[in-house]
Amino acid sequence: MTQDTPILHQDGDVIDVSLNKLKKSPRNARRTPHAEADIEALAASIAVKGVLQAPVVEPETDEAGAATGFYLVTIGEGRRLALALLAKRKVVKKVEPVRCVVDLANDPHEISLDENVTRFRMHPADEFEAFREQAERRGLSAEEIGARFGVSAQVVRQRLRLGAVSPVLMGRYRAGDLTLDQMMAYAVSEDHARQEQVFDLLGPDRPPYLIRRTMTEAKVAATDRRAVFVGAEAYGEAGGTILRDLFTEDGGGWFEDPALLDRLAAEKLAGIAQDVRDKEGWKWAEAHMDYPRALGLARVYPHPVERPEEERARMSALSEEYDALVSEWDAVEDLPPEIEARFAEIDAALEAFGDGTAFEPDEIARGGVFVILGQDGVARVERGLIRPEDIPAPEPQGEPEGEDASGADSGNEEASAEPDDADEDAGAPLSERLVLDLTAHRTLALRDALGASPTVALSAVVHSLALFAFYPPYDRASCLEIKGATAYLDGHAPGIDDTRAGRSIAQRHERWAVRLPKEAADLWAFVEGLGATDLLDLLAHCASLTVNAVRTVRPEAGGVGAR
Repeated sequence: MTQDTPILHQDGDVIDVSLNKLKKSPRNARRTPHAEADIEALAASIAVKGVLQAPVVEPETDEAGAATGFYLVTIGEGRRLALALLAKRKVVKKVEPVRCVVDLANDPHEISLDENVTRFRMHPADEFEAFREQAERRGLSAEEIGARFGVSAQVVRQRLRLGAVSPVLMGRYRAGDLTLDQMMAYAVSEDHARQEQVFDLLGPDRPPYLIRRTMTEAKVAATDRRAVFVGAEAYGEAGGTILRDLFTEDGGGWFEDPALLDRLAAEKLAGIAQDVRDKEGWKWAEAHMDYPRALGLARVYPHPVERPEEERARMSALSEEYDALVSEWDAVEDLPPEIEARFAEIDAALEAFGDGTAFEPDEIARGGVFVILGQDGVARVERGLIRPEDIPAPEPQGEPEGEDASGADSGNEEASAEPDDADEDAGAPLSERLVLDLTAHRTLALRDALGASPTVALSAVVHSLALFAFYPPYDRASCLEIKGATAYLDGHAPGIDDTRAGRSIAQRHERWAVRLPKEAADLWAFVEGLGATDLLDLLAHCASLTVNAVRTVRPEAGGVGAR
């Protein structure tokens, strides 16, 4: 019965009090406010099952000792707050009758303290198994259980997974031999036999990360490049299953069929390679998980092409329109849909024009493409690869004038039969000793001249290093004996070429390769024409390719040495 007027109560009376007549007791021992999540959970439980344990109250009195009609909640403040929350949400009425127990015999502060100190929480293992029993016996879903206990469906799934851990391991957890973190690591899989096998292998004292890694060692992590490339949806459609880890934030899990994943990744890469070949006309295209080495392939790069006047004018107009729109709308946070659409159209149109470079038709006709799966799970297309059999042979040295390729005179018989004495003297060979002497003097003169001209010396060094970095060995004519060498790092650290530094170097190399002349014979003129900044940038790039700080262990010395 709702109390509208103060009445006298006996200790232990069970009464119905209107919700709006309940107040927090100033003698409640709990001073720290209840957590919002706890009140939410309690409110969800009360909404489904009602108040299962009656709050303990005492009548409020004024200074004169007269009853005010309100009741102070000594035990059950959380329940009062949960009911108030339900009333605010109009789930219950503000005058909802609440069954309460009157306590007049005990000290309110002491029983409030006793309520909180002597409370015993059930063991987590019992909680996990109880949640599982709710799902199995009553057929409740994770969402339904969560709604009844005021927790998220994800929390329920986690508890259900923990409740399904092997009874052997659950017994160890109850005995204190395993921690909750270890149990979560074992629960990554529901295979009891595997859980017990790993426990027998590792023992009770191994860290959770090692348990999780051992439990999934035959599977492929969802962060693996193959999994990212193929995608969970395509893998699932092909019949693959994914083991989800309910105890990590991303819940990515593991792909359980590595062979299927490898096949799907290889097929997708091959499809991309075929598309590139069909669209661009390369002689061949191959798909590989990793960049294949030691194939003796040469590499060619695209070269700038002259754009038609009409195309240049169109690009200029689009760029000017883009800049004008940026100036006009720069201060506006939310652009009108039509302006956003126009920006997108201009971006797409400018991108369609390309970067102004192209491969020569003969390079495409004899060259090929690798499609490589990057470490980030994105396919990378490497163009302009030339197989050894398709590399053009070096052009033969020019024959002396007046002779054909076979060495026979090409002039008329009369002229060739009676050469004059002057021609014979002009063609007479120099002795080896004289040649050495003359070229030694020339070398010394060049050294002296180069040493006195720092600018030319810098260009000569850059020219020599660029020959090494960008041109085949048979086409590196330089009188500077500066020898470049590049250490192959992928053999020491697989996948290193796909790191941030690796991709940065590759992009820088390609930018220079596009600018450099196609023939090595034209390189000196190119280098001499570079400005100071570009010359130093090319020097820095070529020099960077020769860096080798790899350390190797020397077994005979028992230490570590730097190569």
